[in-house]
Amino acid sequence: MNQIACEGDRDIVGASFTLSAMSDDYVNIILNAINETDTSKVWLHTDDVTTTIRGKIAHVFDITQAIFLHASQTGEHISFQSTYSIGCPGDSDADVFMAEDDTRQNEEKVKDVKQYVAAKFSLYPLTQGHYMDTIYGQIEAMKEFVDVKHAHYSTYLSGDTLSVFRGLESAFRATVASGSSHTVMTVSLSSNSPSHK
Repeated sequence: MNQIACEGDRDIVGASFTLSAMSDDYVNIILNAINETDTSKVWLHTDDVTTTIRGKIAHVFDITQAIFLHASQTGEHISFQSTYSIGCPGDSDADVFMAEDDTRQNEEKVKDVKQYVAAKFSLYPLTQGHYMDTIYGQIEAMKEFVDVKHAHYSTYLSGDTLSVFRGLESAFRATVASGSSHTVMTVSLSSNSPSHK
C-alpha cells in the first residue's frame, strides 16, 4: 500500500475502537450496536482486536457516538476505548471513503437519547512545540460542554453522552486548526457502570 504524508491528507480522520459489554450477551450487544448504526459514509474494517473507521471528521464522530449510544441503551455496563487520529504518516490512502457532504446519518436517530457517561480523554498534538498550551486550552474549552476534573495521564469528563461527544469533537477540530499536522486523541467511555451509583 502507498504511504501518504501528513500534509497530503489532512481531511482523513480515523478511529480505531473497542466496544465491550459486561454481559453474557456481549456478542449480540456489540453486533447490534454496529448494525443499528449507518456507517455508509466511512470506510470500515473489523478484525479480532478493534473496529477501524476512516472518513471525514463529522462522520467518524457521528458513527462512534451512535455505536456507543446504541450499546448503552441496552442498560448493560458498556466500555468504549477509541483512538482518533488525523495526519498520521503511516496511513494508507486506499483505506478510506470520503463522503461528499457532512450530513450526519445518525444524528436524528440519537439526538434525544439521554445517557450519562463517565469518560477520560488525552490529547496529543504530535507536531507542535507548544503542545501543552494547546492541550490546556482544550481542557479549559471542554468545561463549556461537561464537568471536567483532573486525572493522572488524562482528563476526567462526566455528563450527557451527546455533550461529551460534542466536546471531544470540538477539541479535536480545534487542535487540528491550531496547526497540528498529526493529532491523536485517546478516549475511554463508561456507561451504566455500577460504580456510577
